[in-house]
Amino acid sequence: MTLCRERAAGRRQIHVFETMGTTVSVLVDADILSAESPLERVEEVFSAADSRYSLYRRESELSQIAAGALPLSESSEELRQMYELAISWRNATSGAFTPHRGDGVIDLSGLVKGWAIARSGDILTASGLNSWCINAGGDVLTSAGSRIRPWVVGIVDAEDRTKLMTSVVMTEKHPAVATSGSTERGAHIWKGTGESDFDFVQVSVLAPDIVTADVLATAIIAGGPDLLDFTATNWDAEALAVDRNGILRATPGFRAFLPT
Repeated sequence: MTLCRERAAGRRQIHVFETMGTTVSVLVDADILSAESPLERVEEVFSAADSRYSLYRRESELSQIAAGALPLSESSEELRQMYELAISWRNATSGAFTPHRGDGVIDLSGLVKGWAIARSGDILTASGLNSWCINAGGDVLTSAGSRIRPWVVGIVDAEDRTKLMTSVVMTEKHPAVATSGSTERGAHIWKGTGESDFDFVQVSVLAPDIVTADVLATAIIAGGPDLLDFTATNWDAEALAVDRNGILRATPGFRAFLPT
């Protein structure tokens, strides 16, 4: 899990809600007086995404595809675009990230939350809010705006969820961080014969956008050390991984994001 820490003075508003089996919190450095608060619209984005893509909802569009009641080719344009994006990430990560479960069911959960966070960020910015932090179950997107000091995001210890392992300072170039692992989100990653095959139990990735951070965090869990090294040379992203023995391994530039 990752946690936003507020460090700037001034008026703030926080909006917290449950969706997608997790908790979403939106913290903004501003008063919101409008009757149609952008925070309410953010919740609507997550709700709509959950209604369309959740495999726990029988009526969702993706559940209908999984049940064979709706061909993928006849699904909504948005869903097909999301699937195409997932396939492009599968190709880019040599299959470490995939929308296909072992039973053949299409599962887009590895993309949907990041997409909803990014869309929510667009809504906040378009509403004139320039300093905010969105935390959706450990995936965080920030916008510093006029803040004197940047957002600092805490990364929870892989073995003790009551403690922080470290913190990272968010920047304008890298405003997103996502953490993935079996201890954080359960069995949502597939590789080989199961989770016992994983070299890493937790991975956190900093990136220019939240979708990239979320996808790579998941992919590195599945792909192991080789994909961690590949990430460092092929994406503008930095990662911190924890292996099964509790040993930390990071990309070369990760240290630059640690608080001084």
